Amino acid sequence: MQNERDKNIIHMDLDSFFVSVERLREPKLCGIPLLIGGSSNRGVVASCSYEARKFGIHSAMPMKTAKRLCPHATVIGGDSEQYSKYSNLVTEVIAEQVPLYEKSSIDEFYIDLSGMERFYSSYLLAQKIKADIKRESGLNISFGHSINKTVSKVATNESKPNGFCKVDFGAEKVFLSPLTINKIPQVGEKTYHTLRSMGVSKVKTLQQMPVDLIENVLGKNGKSIWHKAQGVDNSRVKPYSEQKSMSSERTFGKDTTDIHQLRSILVGMTERLAFKLRKKEKLTACITVKIRYSDFDTQTMQCRMAYTSADHVLIKKAKELFDRLYQRRMLIRLIGVRFSHLVGGGYQINLFDDTEEMISLYQAMDKMRLRFGEDKVQRAIGMKLKHARMNPFNGSPSL
Repeated sequence: MQNERDKNIIHMDLDSFFVSVERLREPKLCGIPLLIGGSSNRGVVASCSYEARKFGIHSAMPMKTAKRLCPHATVIGGDSEQYSKYSNLVTEVIAEQVPLYEKSSIDEFYIDLSGMERFYSSYLLAQKIKADIKRESGLNISFGHSINKTVSKVATNESKPNGFCKVDFGAEKVFLSPLTINKIPQVGEKTYHTLRSMGVSKVKTLQQMPVDLIENVLGKNGKSIWHKAQGVDNSRVKPYSEQKSMSSERTFGKDTTDIHQLRSILVGMTERLAFKLRKKEKLTACITVKIRYSDFDTQTMQCRMAYTSADHVLIKKAKELFDRLYQRRMLIRLIGVRFSHLVGGGYQINLFDDTEEMISLYQAMDKMRLRFGEDKVQRAIGMKLKHARMNPFNGSPSL
């Protein structure tokens, strides 16, 4: 079993990623308060520059609120295709140099360099990767280095912008203790306010409290948060290729050419998969539609796109692919849809186009699905799937 002392986990996070990409493309945007997102008052802030953050602006804030806080800020719409391109470029630089890495979001990475110290200093290699990313992409990236993911992530955040921070073995608890509790990953707004109401503002106070008390107050996440406050995190770096795709297929009991039925089932499957994406806080950059004719001839068609997890984007793409794919007008035996090129990131990149209302609608629908079951909330056109539970042995609907 690997000794704790021998673990070397690097966390890397591109600095104000969307803003940085825009400034590479348009240098005159440098040094000014910059907001990226929907330009209408109903839009939201997808990302903002460090200059804008000084005014109290943050991502997911309503654009009208941000404009009120900083009236002279420049507002531009996001270009998610460009962000995907730069994200892939950075990923390639990392993949060429390390044996194991996890792409946890479009602009964030964990690297496991454990066991490499005998060949090369992990810290020096992280410095080299940082320099290579700057040279190849023009983007600044910050990194943290410690024995686990939590401490390394916090170290990265403390070193921003364009910095680095190494937390030596045994110093994890001391490093975390003076920080505010919202610096600990997994401490969201609700948890933060709960702990503040108990008089807990610093990690040091949380470290000194009994774990049972924290678990009673915060529920099942309490124990995990307490351990993270102690600088303890046993979660592993998950290889980026671990989950490459998710898919759904429907084999019909009787072959069909009913276009309305085929479209509605395709919509239903796409909607369910999109919900699973958001549930797992994933985004997809590639969608594939598959059909199998009655003569067992199987055809697929795919398209690349900017990272997303939004129903309305994915359903539109699925419909377009189906219309281009279904040309023979023969009986269809099977229809399927697959999402691939998955990364973490949740709603982050959808903020460029979505309004407050759209984001709130998705969050409300997903909350109801989690509480009452995913069948309880869906588009009317996809309702044909409601009673079509799949037989795991042959893919046919269960009766």
